Amino acid sequence: MVCLLAAFADGRKNDAEREEVRRIVENLGPGASNDVAAPGRGMSALYQDVLLGRVTVEKAAAPLKRQEHRTLAYEMAVAVCDADGKAGPEEKSFLDKLRIALAIDEASAHATLHQADELVDFGLEPMPATGAVPRAASSGEGSARVDETEIDSSITRYAILNAAIELLPQGLATAAIVPLQMKMVYRIGTRYGYTLSAGHIKDFLATVGVGMTSQVLENYARKFLGGLGRRTLGRAAGAVADQATSSAFSFASTYALGHAAKAYYAGGRSLGAVDLKSIFTTQAQKARNLYSQHRGAIESQSAGLNAGKLLSMVRQGV
Repeated sequence: MVCLLAAFADGRKNDAEREEVRRIVENLGPGASNDVAAPGRGMSALYQDVLLGRVTVEKAAAPLKRQEHRTLAYEMAVAVCDADGKAGPEEKSFLDKLRIALAIDEASAHATLHQADELVDFGLEPMPATGAVPRAASSGEGSARVDETEIDSSITRYAILNAAIELLPQGLATAAIVPLQMKMVYRIGTRYGYTLSAGHIKDFLATVGVGMTSQVLENYARKFLGGLGRRTLGRAAGAVADQATSSAFSFASTYALGHAAKAYYAGGRSLGAVDLKSIFTTQAQKARNLYSQHRGAIESQSAGLNAGKLLSMVRQGV
C-alpha cells in the first residue's frame, strides 16, 4: 500500500500509467493483500482506496512494526517517487510524512533520498535538454555503418546487469534499473545518429508500453512477494513470484526494450506504437527463454556488485 501511495504522490499520473499500475495490483494474487494491508481486502479494492484518497500515510504505515520492514517500505517509496525523475515538491512532502509515520530518522531518510537522486542524475547525465535531433548518420545510409552485432551484445549486457541488480538484498538497488534502461536507449539511438533528450527517451518508453513508475512498482512487487518477502515476512510467495522472479522480469524487459529501440532507430524512427509494442512483446518472450542461459553470468555479476560500484556503473552507463 505504501508503494501505491508513492506511485500517485505527485498527482500527475496519466491514464495509461494509472491503468498499468492497476494491472500490476490486480496481478499480485489473492494472498498479497494480507502482506500489505488489512486482511480480507482485495487488491483491486485497495487500489481504489488509494486512488480515491481514502488511505492515509499513517494507516499504510501502521501494520509495519519491525524496523527492517519500515526501512524497506521507505526505500521502496523513494524509488517509486524517483522512477520518472528526481522527486518533486509533492513527492518530497509525501516522503517526509511517510518518514515520520514509519519512524525513520531524518539523517537515514536523507541519505536514502540522496542515493536515489544520484542514480537518477547519473542515469540522465549525458542527455541534452532539448529534443531528439538526427545527425547526418541517422538515415538508412548511416545505418549501414552500424555494427549491429555489437549493439546486440550491448543490449544483452544491460539485461544481465539489470537482472543482477534485482538479486541484490538492498531494496534501493531497483532504482538503478530505469536509469540504466534510459542510458541503453540513449546509446542505441546515438549509434544510429540521433542525439536524444531525456524527455524523448521517456516518451519512447511510454510508446513501447514501459511505464517508468509502474515498472519500478512491478519490480518491487515481484521481489517482495518472492524471496525478499519470504525473508522479511516469513510467508509463502504470492502468484507473481510463481510466474517469474524479479530478476527474470528485469532481464526480459531490458532485453525487449533494447531490441525495440534498435528497430526504431535503425528504421529512421518510422515505426508506430503498435509495431513497437509488438516487437517488445516478441522480444520479451524470447528473453524469458534466454534467461536460464545467462543465469550464471547474472549471479556472478550480482555477487560482485555493491552500492558504490552500482552508482559508478549507472554513471558510466555500463
